[in-house]
Amino acid sequence: MATTADGEGRFSAEERAAMKTRAAELKADARTAKAADKAAADATAMREKIAAMPQPDRAVAERLHEIVTEAVPDLQPKLYYGQPGWWRGGKVVVFYRSGLQDKLRYSTLGFSPDAALDDASGLWPTAYAVDHLDDRGAATIAALVRRAAA
Repeated sequence: MATTADGEGRFSAEERAAMKTRAAELKADARTAKAADKAAADATAMREKIAAMPQPDRAVAERLHEIVTEAVPDLQPKLYYGQPGWWRGGKVVVFYRSGLQDKLRYSTLGFSPDAALDDASGLWPTAYAVDHLDDRGAATIAALVRRAAA
């Protein structure tokens, strides 16, 4: 601590700058830890939601989670209107709605308006009916998710 001409102990400008820098570092660390805790809680909530789904929607949702996270690893799981979704930067890109839980004849794989699926023709699909997933369907979904997240 520097001493002023009148003998009082005060922090120098350099010391004050260092303390401000350290405080900013601690705040950033706390935000990072909070974000990591939130991401873990979101992933747990998604797993629980999928586990509670009736078959065959549970199997489809589990497979979708694998496809999405393999296709675009930086998309994070998050419940979206109470259903599984995957997001980046605070924006949900793709989501799944259980048809059985919604009392519909099929489930839905959907893409939010933030998905980059726009087509030059001015017409592009934003939702797909999903009854089951075979290898061809999985490949189509992986390609759509990669395009949507671009």
